[in-house]
Amino acid sequence: MRGRLQAASLDLRSWRAEDVDLQTERRQRLYRLSAVVLKRRELGEADRLLTVFSPDRGKLTLLAKGVRKPASRKAGHIEPFTYTSFLVARGRSMDLVTQAETIAPHRRLREDLWRSAWAYYACELADAFTQDGDPNAPLFDLLLETLGRLDGGADPAPAVRFYELHVLGLVGYQPQLFRCVRCDSVLQPEVNYLSLELGGCLCPKHGTAHPESVALQLTTLKVLRYLQTRDWAQVAGIHLSPGTARQVEAVLGSTIVYHLERSLRSPAYIERLRLALAGAAEAGGAPFTGQEAEPDADP
Repeated sequence: MRGRLQAASLDLRSWRAEDVDLQTERRQRLYRLSAVVLKRRELGEADRLLTVFSPDRGKLTLLAKGVRKPASRKAGHIEPFTYTSFLVARGRSMDLVTQAETIAPHRRLREDLWRSAWAYYACELADAFTQDGDPNAPLFDLLLETLGRLDGGADPAPAVRFYELHVLGLVGYQPQLFRCVRCDSVLQPEVNYLSLELGGCLCPKHGTAHPESVALQLTTLKVLRYLQTRDWAQVAGIHLSPGTARQVEAVLGSTIVYHLERSLRSPAYIERLRLALAGAAEAGGAPFTGQEAEPDADP
């Protein structure tokens, strides 16, 4: 009898030790993550794959199982542009979202089609310039601040121009806007030139001699310098003529495409939407739903 009791006691201690080991292993598989949802795509009948960007773990792809079911509690917390706190379990092939709680919903970015287009672009840019698992906390902060500005009612164009130029700086492609990249002379207040290949501006002497450089109007150069050297509080009140605004947009867009070596989807979508909105206004303010310009899938 005593032997059986001792054996039972040993079995109980062994079971408890195994249970503790299982609980410890489970805890080690879990980690918390605060991240912005950059994009998502559907998987199977009820799941979604999320691309998220966090300050300490960089960009990750997570599997959110069952979130397309009507009863899912996680669905509202993993919308695009949402800043969310995740509890994630490490999986064999892909990490799984087990819990999600919204930190900042940025709801207006999903309710306003125009602002939504700019927010998609901001997220697509962060996605394009980052590698999986490569943290960039300053870039994360810049993205989160930009989404907050767009959600808070800031004029999208200057907010995103400011964002573009500072993204380029944070990923190592900041253009030289104050000195000639050939002779290092200080640029004078005149028409100078921009060389994407050389990474910045050229004085007239070297700009006219460089075959791929383009003329950069003085006003455009001043705006680019202002965006590069001022904080957002100063930039927020900037007002540009349509011509200058379009040239600044073109310069930054060309710079981004050059360094990425590919075009992004969102700028073309923004342009289609801009034309559609202008057409609706010319037609006498007819309601515009944006269905004509919606992308086929999340950029």
